[in-house]
Amino acid sequence: MKCFQFSNSDKNDDHNKTRKSTSGQSSASVFTDPDLKGSEYNSQNVSSDISTESSSRLSFSCLSNKKPCHLKVFTVEELKSATKNFSRSLMLGEGGFGGYCAQDDERGIQRLLVYEFLPNRSVQDHLISRFMSPLPWETRLNIARDAARGLAYLHEGMEFQIIFRDFKSSNILLDEKWNAKLSDFGLARLGPSDGLSHVSTAVMGTVGYAAPEYIQTGRLTSKSDVWSYGVFLYELITGRRPLDRNKPKNEQKLLEWVRPHLSDLKKFEQILDPRLDGNYSIKSAQKLAAIANRCLVKHPRNRPKMSEVLEMVNQVVEATEGAKCPRTPVDESSTPNVDNDMFMIRCLNASRRLVEHTPRENKLLVWKLWKPKLVSSN
Repeated sequence: MKCFQFSNSDKNDDHNKTRKSTSGQSSASVFTDPDLKGSEYNSQNVSSDISTESSSRLSFSCLSNKKPCHLKVFTVEELKSATKNFSRSLMLGEGGFGGYCAQDDERGIQRLLVYEFLPNRSVQDHLISRFMSPLPWETRLNIARDAARGLAYLHEGMEFQIIFRDFKSSNILLDEKWNAKLSDFGLARLGPSDGLSHVSTAVMGTVGYAAPEYIQTGRLTSKSDVWSYGVFLYELITGRRPLDRNKPKNEQKLLEWVRPHLSDLKKFEQILDPRLDGNYSIKSAQKLAAIANRCLVKHPRNRPKMSEVLEMVNQVVEATEGAKCPRTPVDESSTPNVDNDMFMIRCLNASRRLVEHTPRENKLLVWKLWKPKLVSSN
């Protein structure tokens, strides 16, 4: 699914006043899909008020003088040999993962980006392609956690904020150990400056992933990425694209298709990826859908921050690790919302504690804010 620029010229008069984008724009197209009602997916009726904050930001120019010392240096000759004279048949993609080549010779200045080789391709490849083995349920949960960790780092783990703006399954690559890594920052933007709640920008992204308020106003916030992450979770659950014109008309838009299946356990099982062949935990699937619903709340202020999303996903992964994932038999007398209500966590404004609500007792969990750290790749 390719990204493009949405048509939204009337609402972006101040675009030229904003900072320069980190990359050029892609080919233009017009977005005609109606506004998606995020609140309709929120079966848990989440109403936690998470205010939009502005923290201290640094410009990229502050980092320009800092040269990393751990990157390997390549010559043009070495790269030509490794890529068979830069054959397009060996091209992995566009963008960079850290390594680079900077060499001057008789032909002028040579500037090349070097990729980390990620042999297991993208998440989208495994979800959509019928020629690749399906991702096991536990692997999907780990991918959800890795992706949430990456977005949380971009939003909250640095002295400046980066908004991905084009978060989608094709931009999540898998290494040899099936760890997920975010890629393609071509549309990424710096977060808002001090005193501002958003970045005004030309509306760009991918149909099916872009947050409705961003499409309407061109106002970009980190909560736009949170919406996209919610869409991605339903991709992992269903194995379907956010928008698929090859499906019957009432199934083409993923979020509209899953909506009527969320209130009944039997119906909910119908949206799970059939390629899983019953090898999943229905409880963890419901909990993952509950997290997606919180990310898809219509009002961006009521969506959780990615650090909070990461904490919720961690709970699902930890509860599933070490357990087998055969399909749980359907209990017709059970109510599907009970498990989700027990799972849904609410952030208390003052104490920042997490509360897990059960019908007969309250349990307080210790709040552990995720902090990024450097990990050796050796």
